[in-house]
Amino acid sequence: MAQQPVGVCYRQRKGDNIEMKLEYDKEQITEVIDRIVERTMKMDLTWDWPCGVAYYGICEAYEKTGNEKYLKLLKDRIDELIELGLPEVWTVNSCAMGHCLISLHQATGEEKYWELVVSKAAYLQKDALRFGDHVLQHTVSAGNDFPEQAWADTLFMAALFLLRVGVISKDEEMIDDALNQWYWHINYLQDPESGLYYHGYNNITKDHMSGIYWGRANAWAAYTMSRVGSILPECYLYPKYMDVAGSLNDQLSALKTVQTEKGLWRTVLNDEESYEEISASAGIAAAMLERGNPLHTRYLNKAIRGLLENISKDGRVMNVSGGTAVMKDVEGYRGISRRWIQGWGQGLALTFFAGVLVSDGVQKDGAL
Repeated sequence: MAQQPVGVCYRQRKGDNIEMKLEYDKEQITEVIDRIVERTMKMDLTWDWPCGVAYYGICEAYEKTGNEKYLKLLKDRIDELIELGLPEVWTVNSCAMGHCLISLHQATGEEKYWELVVSKAAYLQKDALRFGDHVLQHTVSAGNDFPEQAWADTLFMAALFLLRVGVISKDEEMIDDALNQWYWHINYLQDPESGLYYHGYNNITKDHMSGIYWGRANAWAAYTMSRVGSILPECYLYPKYMDVAGSLNDQLSALKTVQTEKGLWRTVLNDEESYEEISASAGIAAAMLERGNPLHTRYLNKAIRGLLENISKDGRVMNVSGGTAVMKDVEGYRGISRRWIQGWGQGLALTFFAGVLVSDGVQKDGAL
């Protein structure tokens, strides 16, 4: 047996009776999480999806480390935002803030957080724009931004949120609505030949617009699908969950083939001229980690090393692409700046590293 490198912990995660061996330094990962949280809380994030993803990551860090400092930082900031005043109208994107509200309510028991959760869920179920088979149209403002378009982003901002609320509330109608979002986004966005996800689908023109396999879109799809089975009790009793599990398995088996030598994924997954993008890489790696397939061990170990190399000394997650619409062509995706700190980069990196810390204590059912 090879000698264990100095300073490296081997954490074994069981799946299909085979052990997944992750190589990392626990103290290093804990320190990196702390740096990222501290830097994230220095950002002037307001009530929208960048904040929602960032604070989801902080909630994951709190829940996985038990560090009460993270909870206090988050609570103080959310209370400040509530006091300053919230948007008059919700959007699909702003519903991403619902994730941290769920976590704050569970941690503190304060009803003001749950009241906002209920308000967001009610908006999604009753007022949000939909098309076709009750599919949520992706919206970023109070306007009709992208008529009858489905984007993979919606799966994190809305579908995962609805599932969490539905399970907590024991609302089967809401659970079905959430699963319906995955079911149709799978049908609209996943390429059955490659297994990869397109960024968006236009129901009016019946096409994928530029037809790009955008990295972060694949992260939104993969990560949210990987969470369904652990959130939904007796998931195997829901027929649409079988599509979620099947889609995820196909997607992850494809994603591992386009991982770069540095353990990362590109902003356009199958385009070697596209830059390696860290929010997509963290989200995809987090999905692999959550899925727990032992055959992904080597890809995860490469991802751990690659992602650590993209964290600055002050906790900034580097090389994260800016906000990205469904661009007209591959050049549009290549040209998106990765110069600035972004909430979604901070949050997805926290989600992955927090998952690494507890990976040895989680067992997954490899079949589902």
